[in-house]
Amino acid sequence: MARAAVHAAVRTLSRVRDAAARRLTRPRGPLRPRGARRAGGSRPALELSARPHPWARALGMTAVVLIGAWLGLLVVGNVRTPVGPMNTTMTLRPSFTGGTKINVSPLGALTLDSHVAPVRLDVNVDQLDPLRAQALIDHPERLSGLQDEIARDVERGTADLAVRSCVAVVVGATTLGLAVYRRPRRALAAGGLALTLLAASGATAYATWNPKSVLEPKFSGLLSSAPSLVGNARSIVTEFDVYQKELARLVTNVTKLYDVTSTLPAYRPDPTTIRVLHVSDIHLNPASWTIIASLVKQYKVNVIVDSGDTMDHGSAAENGFLDAASHLGAPYVWVRGNHDSLLTQDHLEHMKNVYVLDDGRAVTAAGLRFAGIGDPQFTPDRSSRPGGDAAEELAGDRLATALRDQRTAGTPVDVAIAHEPAAARETDGDVPLVLSGHLHHEGTEVMPFGTRLRIEGSTGGSGLRAVEGKYPDPIQASILYFDRDTRRLQAWDAIRLGGLGLTTAEVSRHLPKENQPGATTPPTPSGTVSGSPSRTGP
Repeated sequence: MARAAVHAAVRTLSRVRDAAARRLTRPRGPLRPRGARRAGGSRPALELSARPHPWARALGMTAVVLIGAWLGLLVVGNVRTPVGPMNTTMTLRPSFTGGTKINVSPLGALTLDSHVAPVRLDVNVDQLDPLRAQALIDHPERLSGLQDEIARDVERGTADLAVRSCVAVVVGATTLGLAVYRRPRRALAAGGLALTLLAASGATAYATWNPKSVLEPKFSGLLSSAPSLVGNARSIVTEFDVYQKELARLVTNVTKLYDVTSTLPAYRPDPTTIRVLHVSDIHLNPASWTIIASLVKQYKVNVIVDSGDTMDHGSAAENGFLDAASHLGAPYVWVRGNHDSLLTQDHLEHMKNVYVLDDGRAVTAAGLRFAGIGDPQFTPDRSSRPGGDAAEELAGDRLATALRDQRTAGTPVDVAIAHEPAAARETDGDVPLVLSGHLHHEGTEVMPFGTRLRIEGSTGGSGLRAVEGKYPDPIQASILYFDRDTRRLQAWDAIRLGGLGLTTAEVSRHLPKENQPGATTPPTPSGTVSGSPSRTGP
């Protein structure tokens, strides 16, 4: 197949070259050689043809270099190398964004923002070496030295890959240049330019290399694989050699996945973290309960937070939809959205294992202190009412006042909840973290007084209204990791599923800046905001 691609590329480039030469060749006036007769002479007139335009020549050479280099990498530019107990294949591929992609078939793939360059490093996990894997399992003390072993394997593999890639791009570009131009000088020029391009790409990748990217991977694949493959989020307090340790953890996780029957191992969460599942805007989608229950089981979730719009019209006839909330395997903390009525709220208040928050009420669940307020508006028809923004801000002020009262009473709140971001913003400076929804797309920001606002997308894929658009909305949720001692947010996983509940998922790990290696901001007690004083006032 590669040989056919080479022949097809040669034929295409030859046709392009010939067509450009014909278009850019302009006949000049006849030139009479010395001694020729003016009229009626028998000597033929000579004509000069203009050379192709420099831009056309440059464009043709660029195409030869890029296509030849790509074909060279495709045919011979890969290296098979062991990394710990795994056999892998490393390859360089052209890319607009760079980075590293680790393919763990059939479970999925991890993407790392490791560098910015026009080349991407692809690492395919081919198989597990049974002898090396069994030795690692039989002698767990070897795990302590695994990070150094893996680092050496990666260094050796990337060095071999660099040499092979250089040879591949030079040979590919030179061969294609010779086939197209049929001139050795042009062919050698193409090979030299390809080598220069690869060297410049390598220098750019080296200059932008980010070893901490392994702390924030993006997983794409089977949702059930994500917790075990991405691993735990844990407190990072002091600087350490991030790349080696996290790479060792990643290889260890993959080894476990491939072990014996290649079934997923039991997820063992870090005991130092509290795991909170944040959901929002379910909008009567029955598939959401199955997804939430699955996430609770896979991630060993300690508590669920729902920031509202669980219903669509808030009618009494819809209340039966809520019965699943008390059987999800974790406490369910809920605030009212603008599609949830007081009838909805009253029904939930009488359900077991459900905590309804309103008017700044605070509860403690799974070791965290929550406080919230329901949406002051009820607009199931998606209408906007005059003074709606003012009502949201007033509700946010009431929640902020309740947060300050809790702190004064010695029971500071760790997480505040409001459905509308406009209300959530009023708590800036009074709580470390505030959760909201309503917008049907996820986002996060640190507000001026230091409070982090986390907005969740629609866990119902915008509910039954998802089919109104051309494409269904994605189903979104988040796993928030809190330190059990400080009760501060350590990291979060943003989970995105295909619309209407597809089985594949994208999971992105995120770390707050104050929790990344090298951060100088020390953890602060819950109820205060790191790096800025708490806002005071009515």
